[in-house]
Amino acid sequence: MSGLPARVRVWDLPTRLVHWALAVLVLVAWLSGGERMDIHRYAGYAILGLVIFRLYWGVAGGSTARFSEFVKGPGTVLAYVRGWRGAPASFGHNPLGALSVLLLVALLIIQLGLGLFAVDVDGMESGPFARFVSFETGRSAADLHELNFRLLQGAVALHLAAIAAYAVFKRRNLVTPMVTGQDATPGLEGELRPAPLWRLAIGVVIAVLVVVLIARAG
Repeated sequence: MSGLPARVRVWDLPTRLVHWALAVLVLVAWLSGGERMDIHRYAGYAILGLVIFRLYWGVAGGSTARFSEFVKGPGTVLAYVRGWRGAPASFGHNPLGALSVLLLVALLIIQLGLGLFAVDVDGMESGPFARFVSFETGRSAADLHELNFRLLQGAVALHLAAIAAYAVFKRRNLVTPMVTGQDATPGLEGELRPAPLWRLAIGVVIAVLVVVLIARAG
């Protein structure tokens, strides 16, 4: 007997891959915006595919990835906030973390939607759907695209601050489980119910097809 807490599988591989891929690609899109629009565009398409897959996986994926498993009502969220310091460890997303997930996904959807219609100042670079709107509308979409990204940056900062707060005040590491898929938090109760591979395949096909169709529209 080692005396170490047992490791429990919490996150499936698709959920973890999407999480870290989004983190990298959003950074790439940020650094390439305005300078290397070719890279910015490809990063945007990749993010679009990941978001589409994550929405699908939130319905058909493993148990901890499903929105129905972790999205709670206002009463549950408020109760969790009030008793945050003494709340038991949640298996998967806690009620407050679920709001963070929904906020980030919503801002990404808005960011992608605006990018599809955005036009730069000289009209040389534009989203694949910009031809369906006027130049003025495309410029407005570009301005909102930039504004929404500031909101996205703020949401990411809050997300990172929450991770730091859990590490400092609750002595709980939330990063390692999202890398390994396993959590060794004492007293953690739950069981990951993974999705079959055929569901994963369907999600990948859907995401790729949608992105290809949108890219060809431009």
